Amino acid sequence: MQTIISASRGRRGEEVLNRLRDMAIFFEFKPGERLNEASLAEQLGVSRTPVREALMTLAHEGFLEQSGRGYVRRRFDVQEMKDLYELRLGLEKECCIYAVRRASQQQIDALGAYLDHSRNIPADTPVTELVKLDEGFHQRLAQMTGNAELERMVIWMNRRIRFMRWISMDGGRRDSTQQQHTGLLEALRRRDEQGMLELITAHISLRQDQIVEAVTRGLAHIFL
Repeated sequence: MQTIISASRGRRGEEVLNRLRDMAIFFEFKPGERLNEASLAEQLGVSRTPVREALMTLAHEGFLEQSGRGYVRRRFDVQEMKDLYELRLGLEKECCIYAVRRASQQQIDALGAYLDHSRNIPADTPVTELVKLDEGFHQRLAQMTGNAELERMVIWMNRRIRFMRWISMDGGRRDSTQQQHTGLLEALRRRDEQGMLELITAHISLRQDQIVEAVTRGLAHIFL
C-alpha cells in the first residue's frame, strides 16, 4: 500500500512540474512576476509541497530566479537568447559529430521515416505541435550519439528555447526548417561530418537582428 501511495505522489509531483514548466515556458507567468505557492497550489488542486518542489526545479532549469524567499519568472531578452543559441550550436555540433561516427543504419532510416512523417503534417497544425516535431528531429540526432548526458542537455535546451522556436515557427519558417533537416539527414547518410557541421551551423545560427526581431515579437505576445 505504501508503495502505491508513493508512486501516486510521484506521478502527481511530475504532473505538477510539467504543468508549471509549460506555464513558465510560454510565459503564463510574466517576466518578473512573483509566483505565489499557495495560489498555484489552489489553482492546480494540490498541496503546496509539490508546487514548492516544482518551483525549485524550474529555478535550477533556468526558468525562474530567486527573489527574496520566493521566485519570479526570468526575463526574456536578446542577450539571454543569444547566449542560449550559442550554447545550443555547440551542443548540436557535438551531436552531429558523434551521430556521424556512431549512428546505426537502422537509426538513420528511422530518422528518415520521422522526417517523412513530419513533412506530411498539415501546415495549419497548431504551432506548438510543429515545434514538437522540430524538437523531435534534434532529439533523435542526440540519441544517435549514444551519450545520455548529451541527450539530456539537448532536452533541457529544447525546453529553454521552446518559446523562441514557437515565435519563429509562427513567423512562417517551417518550410526552410524542413529543407535544412533534409540536408542534415542526407549528410548523415553520407557520413559527411564536415558537411553536417556546416549545415547545423547554418540551421541554428541567428544574426543579432533576427534575435532582436524574434524577442520583440515574443514580448509583444507576452504583454499584449
